[in-house]
Amino acid sequence: MPLDTALPQRIAQPLLLSLLIASALALTACSGSDAPQKPPMGPMPVTVIEMQTQSVPNAVEIMAQTEGAKEAEVRARVGGILVKQLYQEGQPVKAGQPLFQIDRSSYEIAFAEAKAKADQTEREMARMKKLIEVQGVSRKEVDDATSANELAQAALRQAQLNLSWTTVSAPVDGVSGRAAKSVGNLISVGSDSLLTSVYQNDPMWVRFSISESEAAKLPGGRLTPKTVTGVEMVLPDGSVYPVTGKLNFLASTIDPTLGTQQLRAEFPNKDGALLPGQFVRIRLLAGEKADVFLVPQSAVIQSEQGNLVMTADGENKVAPRPIKTGDWFGKDWVVLGGLKAGDKVIVDNLMKLRPGAPVAPHAPGEQPGAPGAAPAKEGAAPAKDAAAAPAKQG
Repeated sequence: MPLDTALPQRIAQPLLLSLLIASALALTACSGSDAPQKPPMGPMPVTVIEMQTQSVPNAVEIMAQTEGAKEAEVRARVGGILVKQLYQEGQPVKAGQPLFQIDRSSYEIAFAEAKAKADQTEREMARMKKLIEVQGVSRKEVDDATSANELAQAALRQAQLNLSWTTVSAPVDGVSGRAAKSVGNLISVGSDSLLTSVYQNDPMWVRFSISESEAAKLPGGRLTPKTVTGVEMVLPDGSVYPVTGKLNFLASTIDPTLGTQQLRAEFPNKDGALLPGQFVRIRLLAGEKADVFLVPQSAVIQSEQGNLVMTADGENKVAPRPIKTGDWFGKDWVVLGGLKAGDKVIVDNLMKLRPGAPVAPHAPGEQPGAPGAAPAKEGAAPAKDAAAAPAKQG
């Protein structure tokens, strides 16, 4: 009996039809109104700053180093054994305060001998003056006695000075330095006589130099005492010293090797906040720059073609804008060109932006969509409707 080859086809066709109908019913059920739907993508929220022209100080910042207004060396003026150190290193001292004591014994003996000699010559001179009145001695003998007394009195004063110099005192008010000699050392007069130093820190001096290219940024293209209107100091932590200073030295020549001009500024330091040797930055102020814009450093994109910022145009779309920058002012760039008053500079989400992409701008400190935020013209209405639809259904 021959096999019927059409039998499998007659069985398979109704089975395939049933599967297609079941799949269609499942897709219809999944596409019902109760299934969750992905809301349409709206414009990206961004923070914008509306540009307004400002005036900022015309300033040049230069690396500098502090130094005491007076750095006095304390040296021994007589030799001997150092027997006492009378101060604590690093502590403030007053002018005339004893710092070291050198052995006095030999100088006390020398002073006693000089005093005895001076007393003897003084008595001899007085006796000669009485004898000359009765012509008991010649005028030459009187003159010799007078000269001998003067020499003895001078030797006495020298011996007295040597004795007083065994106590080494601070020459000025200031902060004491490290002792260069220890108790028991033999002190000699000359190049090895340094015992310590005293640093006068109020006022504090700051040394720095300005190059010709930096001076060219100032009005007139050169630095003069009349050019500088103020001097500020930027501390290592970035803060500005609360008291302004003044220039107290301006070199009249340019260093031919470095091409720089030496300067020195002076700052009050009553509370001792500044220490000698600190590295700081000096900000020379020379008038103001008018009609410029301040843009946060984080909002400026630096590229090979130059600096640029992202702005939100009138249609709330991203518009790149090349700018011309000057120096930093605090944490902002000083923008000299490329912007105009009223431009809205985007300051966040810069890596996610593309030219022409829609954005929803808002002012700093405001939430996207807040009453004071800038309205988004494109895409805002659909997003609002999508958010409101579920609330209406509930």
